Amino acid sequence: MAEENISGSLKSTALGLGADFVGIVDSSCFDSPDYKGKNPRDVMPGVKSVIIIGVSVPKGAFSTLPLGRAEYTNTLMAGTATLRVISFQVAKFIEKSGYMATIAPSEGSEFGYWYADRKTLMADFSFKYAAYHAGLGNFGMNHLLITKEFGLKVRMMGILTDAPLEPDDKGELPFVNEACRDCMKCIEICPPKAITAEGVIHREKCADYMFNALGGLRCGMCIKVCPLDKF
Repeated sequence: MAEENISGSLKSTALGLGADFVGIVDSSCFDSPDYKGKNPRDVMPGVKSVIIIGVSVPKGAFSTLPLGRAEYTNTLMAGTATLRVISFQVAKFIEKSGYMATIAPSEGSEFGYWYADRKTLMADFSFKYAAYHAGLGNFGMNHLLITKEFGLKVRMMGILTDAPLEPDDKGELPFVNEACRDCMKCIEICPPKAITAEGVIHREKCADYMFNALGGLRCGMCIKVCPLDKF
């Protein structure tokens, strides 16, 4: 099957199962000197393509923050569960087409398991960076992806594959969203002061706040106050 046909078919499969957006990038995008994260080739040496699958998160999950953090966290986990089912079917489709595929976790820590590096709090590769190169959105000052269609209220999952898929073009999308340059709302609202006006994020402060102060619940305040809400 031609790579264009595989790419189109797997996108249709994901969207048909409930995904709200799908993007594909060539794994070579992670070789850029601007990228400071881990390389997916360290996980799958033969990886050629990275697929990003996402769903939007119901806005009601954010409306009750900060008191409704239990409801917010539960809604996020439901999004993750949905993405796992979708990604599993996409991975099976890829393997039926004659290639290999594996699903990367979307959480650094979940249900007692640690997926990210405990010292650096970094995952095996950046979903957000791949999504940016697929033209799905760009970055905010809080280091989260601001998607074109849904703003920041999204969940994403990644699939690594050795299939030479047709990559999407990010076009002229700037790395940092231009609306963020004169907006400090996410910085001002951050409870542990983990985000700075210089665009630096202190992951350890964010993690300490969630896993200690909140007992594992997610925060979400920097998303709630973002004026680029698409709902």
